[in-house]
Amino acid sequence: MRNYEVNFIVDPVLSGEEIKATAKVYKSLLTDGGSKIVHIDEMGLKQLRYPINKRSSGVYYCIEFSCDNGDIIPSLELAFRRDERIMRFLTVKLDKYGVKFNEDKRKGIIGKKKSKATEEETPAEVKTEVKKQLEPKTPAPKQEEE
Repeated sequence: MRNYEVNFIVDPVLSGEEIKATAKVYKSLLTDGGSKIVHIDEMGLKQLRYPINKRSSGVYYCIEFSCDNGDIIPSLELAFRRDERIMRFLTVKLDKYGVKFNEDKRKGIIGKKKSKATEEETPAEVKTEVKKQLEPKTPAPKQEEE
């Protein structure tokens, strides 16, 4: 089984139901082609780095799937090219490190933000020492001689 990941950006002017229907179309296209969907990540509305089709934002989706061979990829990409609702897409073949990274990310091992509970567990001595190291060292004021 080969593992793949397809990321695509949906036009944000569509309604919420139309956006979800668009993602559902590609999910069904993959499952009908004999692929197994591993994970679907709806990343939501995000700003684009540069305008695409006079749009400054887009709805991001990521579908991770596995299949026996990559025969489904050309038909999937052709469907993306023909669909006016899709602004951009990218299909990537994952190696074992990419698969492991995605699993760890879903479990929360990677990309987890430091919570306040973790900060409270750190001893006060360590906190004060870190604060001392971070304080800017300013030279002592010079005394003027008369």
